[in-house]
Amino acid sequence: MTKNHELPWAIIGAGPAGLAAARNLQRLNIPFVGFETHDDVGGLWDATSPTSTMYESAHLISSKRMTEFKEFPMRDEVADYPHHSRLREYFRDFAAANGLYEHYQFKTTVLAAEPNADASEWQLRYESEGKEYTERFAGVLVANGTLHEPNLPEFEGQFSGQLMHSAEYKSADVFEGKRVLIIGAGNSGCDIAVDAVHRAKHVDMSVRRGYHFVPKYVFGKPADSIGGKVTLPFKLKQKVDGLLLRQFTGDPTRFGFPEPDHELYESHPIVNSLILHHLGHGDIRVKSDIDRFDGTQVLFKDGSAEDYDLILLATGYKLHYPFMDKAHLNWKGAAPHLYLNCFHPKYDNLFLMGMVEAAGLGWEGRYEQAELVARYIAAKGTKEAKRFNQVKSEPFPNMSGAAKYIKLDRMAYYVNKAVYRETVKKHIKQLG
Repeated sequence: MTKNHELPWAIIGAGPAGLAAARNLQRLNIPFVGFETHDDVGGLWDATSPTSTMYESAHLISSKRMTEFKEFPMRDEVADYPHHSRLREYFRDFAAANGLYEHYQFKTTVLAAEPNADASEWQLRYESEGKEYTERFAGVLVANGTLHEPNLPEFEGQFSGQLMHSAEYKSADVFEGKRVLIIGAGNSGCDIAVDAVHRAKHVDMSVRRGYHFVPKYVFGKPADSIGGKVTLPFKLKQKVDGLLLRQFTGDPTRFGFPEPDHELYESHPIVNSLILHHLGHGDIRVKSDIDRFDGTQVLFKDGSAEDYDLILLATGYKLHYPFMDKAHLNWKGAAPHLYLNCFHPKYDNLFLMGMVEAAGLGWEGRYEQAELVARYIAAKGTKEAKRFNQVKSEPFPNMSGAAKYIKLDRMAYYVNKAVYRETVKKHIKQLG
């Protein structure tokens, strides 16, 4: 691919991953234009955005010091686990402090992104204020987020009550006086169940598998901040942390949860200090997996049945890049197959930003990913970049390390934090 010195790069999205990309291109004086559907930065964390799935009570589930951009710490007066409104302020402050606003076109939706014949540049078609435009770019950094497109499982039968996905949920007002079933016990499902207990007639949760629970505080400190300077091997850390957490959370099977079919950190743990509290007080009941719906009645696979007024599907999200053909993303199974979940094996000017999850990765892990992308762009044509091109070509190793992640679609882009960050930092150093 020929390096194009004249055209700017395009960044799609102004959430955490998009801002990290913008900041790192800016640091290396690489020209770029950002596109954002909403009228401000923040992405998911701006609840007023039409693409945000944020709800009124949502807070960060990792602590601020383990999540923030290291170059831009959150203020001391911000809570350990900030409300989403404080995070919206944080990203606005980050963008303003670094002069990123001037690079973005807001209220602008990208409709299509296509490479030219030799993939030396990309063409974007976008809509702004009712008009469509087409423009050429040196390449594209896709950062439109991973939590927008609801995953909607199919069930046998029909439910005659209110059926909604957590993406639609905004306020506990919707539960007032109702018999509520929440399907799914991930972090959003547990948060929403805790909301519901104060308004609903009663609350049940239907679960298919067991979970590992992590309290938000251990020994009076945020749980994710506990740990010394010595890094334990992954398998030993699993065992030590698992034993420690059981001292704080007890055995969740006491409340009706199945025994987990995976070890700690092999799926995203539930970070919630209140869900077990409410289970222990009888405010929430755990039900088995769904067999079928029949009017207002839900029949469960354990043979029991209950009537409900409202069912909320806390069944997660699917990756969704509606402006780009899946063929361009090297899509395999549930996710694009990219080196470091970011670098395309063939295109040298297409990057998927932020499509990476790991316990404790934080926004800094995504910032480091963006720094590597910027350094790679700046190094194009050099022997270091050519060596990197060989590494990112298929086949390439995954980043799971010693972890055996459960085989679920949502785990398709999960990585081992230590392995991932060490690899990214190694490449940053090599590219200079």
